Amino acid sequence: MRRPMVAGNWKMHGSKATNQALLAEVERSVRPDWPIDVVVFPPYVYLADAVRELEEGRILVGAQDVCAESGGAFTGQVGAAMLKDVGCTYVIVGHSERRRWYHEDDTLVARKFAAAMAGGLKPVLCVGETLEEREAKQTESVVARQVEAVINMLGVGGFADAVLAYEPVWAIGTGRTATPEQAQAVHAFLRSRIGAHDAKIAGHLRILYGGSVKAGNAAELLAMPDVDGGLVGGASLSADEFRQICAAASAVRH
Repeated sequence: MRRPMVAGNWKMHGSKATNQALLAEVERSVRPDWPIDVVVFPPYVYLADAVRELEEGRILVGAQDVCAESGGAFTGQVGAAMLKDVGCTYVIVGHSERRRWYHEDDTLVARKFAAAMAGGLKPVLCVGETLEEREAKQTESVVARQVEAVINMLGVGGFADAVLAYEPVWAIGTGRTATPEQAQAVHAFLRSRIGAHDAKIAGHLRILYGGSVKAGNAAELLAMPDVDGGLVGGASLSADEFRQICAAASAVRH
């Protein structure tokens, strides 16, 4: 059985005061008996604060990005060992905003994935297609290419202690959401793609859906057999919305 995960990607939002209030409310509202993993991904400068606020450890902390290098003269970058040192458990790599705005290609994303693992973090690999690619019926070839870049570098064993997140680019921050059936189709394809290399790893791999996940659509999306949780954007900035998504995930049994 795969344990559901709800991950809140705060992107470039927050302040010391608002974060403290949000985390306190989330910690109060997410029940300790819910059989899910909950992770929040604040901006770099608030990571240590979040770890201190969540010292009970029921809610974990992750970073939104990581440098592909382990250390050295890379001004402005943050390495995996540093993130681990301040208390991070997870790190997002390959988010569509990084791929689009910062021109990160599949090879760089795979290097970041490898750097995260080497630094003791669990990578959350984001894959997904643009609207143009979906309309051209290229969804499967795009996400397969993005996954295979990691497998070619690390072998399928790289996914043994990682998380995969399908985030259709056309549904991020747009209010549009893939239907449960569309999400399930891509998640099932991704699992089969990993399974072609190693069925056991594929069976245990958590695949999250990210793309305008909110309280109103979470239950339907998370009920799909290959959707193991959500990578939540804007809704993770509302404690009540986030709680409802976590509640929906807690009812899932895959």
